Amino acid sequence: MTQDRDGVARPPGMILPGATLGVLGGGQLGRMFALAARVMGYGVVVLDPDPHSPAGQVADVHLMAPYTDAVALMRMGELCQAVTTEFENVPARSLEILARRTYVAPSPRIVQLAQDRLHEKTCAKEFGCVTAPYANIEDEGELVHAWAQILGPALLKTRRFGYDGKGQMRVNNLDELVSAYAAFGRVPCVLEGLLPLQREFSVVLARNALGETAFFPLAENLHRQGILDMSIVPARLPDHVAAAAQQMAKRIAEGLEYVGVLAVEFFLLRDGRVVFNEMAPRPHNSGHYTLDACVTDQFEQQVRALCGLPLGDTRLLSPVVMVNLLGEVWAQGPRWDTLLRHPGVKLHLYGKTDPRPGRKMGHYNCLAPTLEAALTLAETTRAELGIA
Repeated sequence: MTQDRDGVARPPGMILPGATLGVLGGGQLGRMFALAARVMGYGVVVLDPDPHSPAGQVADVHLMAPYTDAVALMRMGELCQAVTTEFENVPARSLEILARRTYVAPSPRIVQLAQDRLHEKTCAKEFGCVTAPYANIEDEGELVHAWAQILGPALLKTRRFGYDGKGQMRVNNLDELVSAYAAFGRVPCVLEGLLPLQREFSVVLARNALGETAFFPLAENLHRQGILDMSIVPARLPDHVAAAAQQMAKRIAEGLEYVGVLAVEFFLLRDGRVVFNEMAPRPHNSGHYTLDACVTDQFEQQVRALCGLPLGDTRLLSPVVMVNLLGEVWAQGPRWDTLLRHPGVKLHLYGKTDPRPGRKMGHYNCLAPTLEAALTLAETTRAELGIA
């Protein structure tokens, strides 16, 4: 292993099948990465404290320890030729420790940046992206100034640990802002102006250490209560909008010298402007359609990028609609017999045992000869499963 002046492991060249890869995080994204890696002939080590973690179920080695456990990190560094992460809220310090023993991608610096909404937005603007108007709030004394700057209606978002609608609240006046800030525990936040949206969509790309970049077809995303509900591919967007978003995402990836799979979410406004929303330094829920509808899926691509391999073909083989399965579907027992009667449906369950409301338990992809037929299949099956 070679290191740079800071003692961080450099990209080792191609890491070929037979080697062992590591992933911090044991959720469904880690599970799908592990499955892709094992199909390609790699060993997999998962570090996650949950003894029932979805990724741990399919790993060669499951290190059941906190992400900050020094012994577990040392063991992972010894076993793995390269390590990635399945979610951005792992402690950046743990990645830094690992990066002194083995190759880590994306880098600890990038993961740390993505953990803070303010830093993320600042970065996007530096690389030429347009963002919603926002104001930083460090403490209660800044609430009045932030409201005067943004006005309402607006979204108050915690700067850290927000996802799937968590850590954000709509506010319509200063009193509501004060109450929401208190409800969030008076942690650092950003106040973000609401925009007149026409579409929400995402760009999922991969980049390897050689600088090769590959884009997946754009996904149009529909949300319910802040959680992704469906992704529609190909996205119903003008070509120039798709091209502009891809260029923004590419500038971010190149500017950060990113290695791995990166998802960048955008808004298309009613006036035609394309606005950066947020990014995720990992495979993304809106990229799950690739498992069945593309030549190469986002998890194989994650393996390829991490291992310094040429990136795979991202062609779309079929129109597709991805439908998320949340814990509510389990309330009266999911009707898998009904769902699987449809030959165009591909079901993916994550191995989770506790179907709580709002928890992502799985998804399914609806494939059809046309996008209209795929949408019809998605709506029909949602109704059959009792999804509101």
